[in-house]
Amino acid sequence: MTTEPGTIELPRVGDPDSGLGGAWRVIVLNDDHNTFDGVAQTLARVIPGVTMDQGMAIANQIHNTGQAIVWSGPKEPAEFYWEQLNDAGLTMAPLEQG
Repeated sequence: MTTEPGTIELPRVGDPDSGLGGAWRVIVLNDDHNTFDGVAQTLARVIPGVTMDQGMAIANQIHNTGQAIVWSGPKEPAEFYWEQLNDAGLTMAPLEQG
């Protein structure tokens, strides 16, 4: 396939209905009642692939900036992780699509 000089061809990320490009964001907000350890442990338990060390780094980001996106992806798992974190007592922002 040839392109015009100066044309940048972007990779195709998926069909419009594949859920790619419209990821749902799970956002945890800072609060005054959860400890760093509690937030880190909850994130490590609920979000796949998050270690305790990563959970501590995310907890630090939440503390310093007021919030952090802890997971993003398709709507169904985003809703599941949001519910799990909310039920564990973390302060959650509404799910965002973006």
